This record gives sequence, structure tokens and C-alpha cells, in this order.
Amino acid sequence: MLDKLGVAGIAGVVTLFGGIALVAWQNLILAAGLALVVGGMGLIVYGLVTSLLASFGMGGGMGGGMP
Repeated sequence: MLDKLGVAGIAGVVTLFGGIALVAWQNLILAAGLALVVGGMGLIVYGLVTSLLASFGMGGGMGGGMP
């Protein structure tokens, strides 16, 4: 999976986790809320990309277990 992200993607993931860790250092509940928001947005993007690929006939599975 890391080879598909590229350097910019890996830097983005590291920055994301670093930001959540920085918030968690100050306020644990706020960091948990931010993590849930980021996770939810990730699921929304996954759903959009999956349905977009399915509408183009490229398969909607993307290797994941979610329908």
C-alpha cells in the first residue's frame, strides 16, 4: 500500500498523525473527535471513488471488503 501512496501521500499520513498526536497531547477527547471526523471523511472519499469507478465500469471493489 505504501508504494501506491507515493512520497506526498506518506508525508500527508505522517502529518495527519502528527497533528492528531499534537492535539491529543493537549486534549484527549478533542483528539478522539478529530480522529473520528478524519476517519469518516476517509470513508466518504472511499465510497465516492468506489461508486465513480463502478459507474465507469472499472469495478467498484478496489480490493476492500466493503460493498
